[in-house]
Amino acid sequence: MTAHSILFWTAVSLVLAPLAAAAPAPREEPRLDAATAERFANLALACVHKEYPNKIAHALNGDADVKPPRQLTPAFYGCYDWHSAVHGHWLLARLARQFPGAPFAARARAALDQSLTPESIAAEVRYMQGEGRATFERPYGLAWLLQLSAELHEWDDPQARRWAATLDPLAGAAMGRLRTWLPKLSHPIRIGEHNQTAFSLGLMLDWARGTGDRDAQGLFEKRARELYLQDRACPLAYEPSGEDFLSPCLAEADLMRRILPAADYAPWLSAFLPQIGGKDWLVPAVVTDPSDGKLAHLDGLNLSRAWMLEGIAAGLPPSDERLPALRAAAAAHRESGLAAVTGEHYEGGHWLGSFATYLMTGRGLGR
Repeated sequence: MTAHSILFWTAVSLVLAPLAAAAPAPREEPRLDAATAERFANLALACVHKEYPNKIAHALNGDADVKPPRQLTPAFYGCYDWHSAVHGHWLLARLARQFPGAPFAARARAALDQSLTPESIAAEVRYMQGEGRATFERPYGLAWLLQLSAELHEWDDPQARRWAATLDPLAGAAMGRLRTWLPKLSHPIRIGEHNQTAFSLGLMLDWARGTGDRDAQGLFEKRARELYLQDRACPLAYEPSGEDFLSPCLAEADLMRRILPAADYAPWLSAFLPQIGGKDWLVPAVVTDPSDGKLAHLDGLNLSRAWMLEGIAAGLPPSDERLPALRAAAAAHRESGLAAVTGEHYEGGHWLGSFATYLMTGRGLGR
């Protein structure tokens, strides 16, 4: 190297060094450790076979339908309601899969094995397909059921493969309900609780892609585009309602990043959520009474907002100037939401662990 070259590259390094020092360090995602995973798993283990208290959405066709929950739905009768029992089982499968050597993994497997038997799932299929039950757990509980199916199918484990095959008839019954209903749905359901369509379509689409069901994938993508692609200026300032655990605006944006390539998603998001990055554009919700099951929904809202904000960020190009605001809001909601996952009150303990696990394991990001 000539003396001139040495002088040139020395000058370049002197110019670039301050810039390199000022560059932000690569952002590290918070990871779920084994101790926290065990704490979440214990919340599900304490409820998946706890029959009472119980809130059933049960259509009675006669005296013969008056039965306790364990007889009506013998696989998913715990955790206060059917959908919470389903995603409680999903939590156990997710964490046992990710932490196979953890002390709780054997207990999680035993709980799954107790529930996912051919006899119990056959009874669940009969119940779901019973007269007057076309709307049963639609769409939220059905979406979580498909997530459980996806988790088991993705788990490279002999026991998990057996559970997945056992659950397949119920997942098929759920898809039968969805294939009948979704083409007839004339408008999206834009609420912050169970009936919301955007959140459930996201879970369903992830299942269809993960299991290779091209027909279901096509249905979910088509309906998402028809229901949401033309939306503009979502009224984020009207959120949350006092009992929300899902954000209508963020859930829609998190769904559409699954549908649109980044080059199309960025301008769609600009038109749909122009508020991103404004002053106090999104702050965590505060629960005034965690012992009130409906008011405690807001703790779940903070958790679901966190993973939806992370999902929205993942759908944008790396240079998008909205990323810092999205990530800062996600971090604030993550911190607030996780602080509430204590199990002190059963009103939150029977379901918040699933939301925390979905967030902390990056399930919605395909991890």
